[in-house]
Amino acid sequence: MIRNAAFRKSCRRRLTLFTIFVLAGLDVQAADAANTPVKVFILSGQSNMVGAGKVDGGSSRWGAEFIDPVVSVYKGAYDPKADYDVLEPVRALKLGKFGGVTPTPYPGGGTQVTRGFIRVEETGIYEFRPGYGGSMDNVMEVDGRVVHRKEVNGDAVREEIRLERGKRVPFKITYFSADANGLGWIVRLDVPGALSTMVKLKGMYPYLIDESRQWKFRDDVYYKGVVAATGSHWLGVARGRIGPELGFGHVVGNHMEEPVLILKTSQGNRSLSWDFLPPGSKRFEYDGKIYAGYKESPLSWSKGSDPEPINWYAGKQYDDCFGAAHDVLDNFDKEFPHWQGRGYEVEGFVWWQGDKDRYNEAHAVHYEKNLVRLIKTLRGEFKAPNAKFVVATLGQTARGAPPGNEKLILDGQLAVDGASGKYPEFRGNVATVYTHPLSQGGASNSHYDGNSQTYMDIGEAIGEAMVGLMKHE
Repeated sequence: MIRNAAFRKSCRRRLTLFTIFVLAGLDVQAADAANTPVKVFILSGQSNMVGAGKVDGGSSRWGAEFIDPVVSVYKGAYDPKADYDVLEPVRALKLGKFGGVTPTPYPGGGTQVTRGFIRVEETGIYEFRPGYGGSMDNVMEVDGRVVHRKEVNGDAVREEIRLERGKRVPFKITYFSADANGLGWIVRLDVPGALSTMVKLKGMYPYLIDESRQWKFRDDVYYKGVVAATGSHWLGVARGRIGPELGFGHVVGNHMEEPVLILKTSQGNRSLSWDFLPPGSKRFEYDGKIYAGYKESPLSWSKGSDPEPINWYAGKQYDDCFGAAHDVLDNFDKEFPHWQGRGYEVEGFVWWQGDKDRYNEAHAVHYEKNLVRLIKTLRGEFKAPNAKFVVATLGQTARGAPPGNEKLILDGQLAVDGASGKYPEFRGNVATVYTHPLSQGGASNSHYDGNSQTYMDIGEAIGEAMVGLMKHE
């Protein structure tokens, strides 16, 4: 009996020591993870990289939808326990103008509650965004349902509602502070191709929303946009348009143990063979014209004549975009104080472009050569010789496209894929995503009709391609 007790005591001691060692190991791993450099992915290209996928039907200032709005003022500050439908107001004011830019001012002097009716002209699913600034702190009900609630210093929580064309339904807005007015916005959500339709109504990309169906932001992937699509925030739906970075960031973020920075530097209506021409590119002759090399101007001139420079030069957009990226990385601790002292590593590049080059035969003919130079130049410029590189093709161009500029660009983009074998040095570190099967219609010059599924699916595909290259190491 004594021997068994001693044995059990010895086992407990060993188990305790084992647990301590395991926990200590986990602490070391956590400390190591907290000290590893942030992984940076630089995304660039023209307008579709900037992003044109619509999030919803677009918000518009409300006004004409509201009928007979009246604001009632109740004594004292807002009391969440009070029933303002039972209490008598100290005054009431019929609002001659509700919404728009200059609504009728509220009288103030207590808790203010606006009531009336709403009637929409089209049957659909709507979201309401009452107030502006401090007046957003309110709760709004439509047809007896809470469609918006934002506590003071809190985040807005909204729920969409279906309204029938021509049907009059009651609304009520109870303001939580003295900052109250008739400003507000109404948004149509059930719009074909809109992200809100796909996520909130069709159940696609569920990782973009939280349990309360609000747009969700990651805490391990950060977005920084410069030049165009500017912004600085954790990755999530933060504005009315999205680019491929949203799907890309989620795929890459799920793969990486280290935190991720998506650094997007792009500009619309730019060609690789002129605006984004990489440093070191030489002038060339095509069809009786001389085409500018890096830093030369204008775009082209007749052979035998003298060039007359304009207020732009070959490679100007390259300098602007990647110069802006350098500015961010050179001030990393200031730009990202939450990662202060960790440092960074450029892990990969993504390039989605080609639309403007298809309007110039000389540019299309030289697209592949310039793309190869771009890949090599960016790796050298950012001191990231082993950084992975993913290229996305134009969505409207199929492999069987007839000969012409678009086919030349597609062939050039497919040629740099390491698996093609044409450039052995790119094997295992450059991949091309053929996006034609992912496009939901439209073309690069129409921004794929703003269809967010195109941008999400291409974003996920280039993310998967990037992860595939990283796994190849």
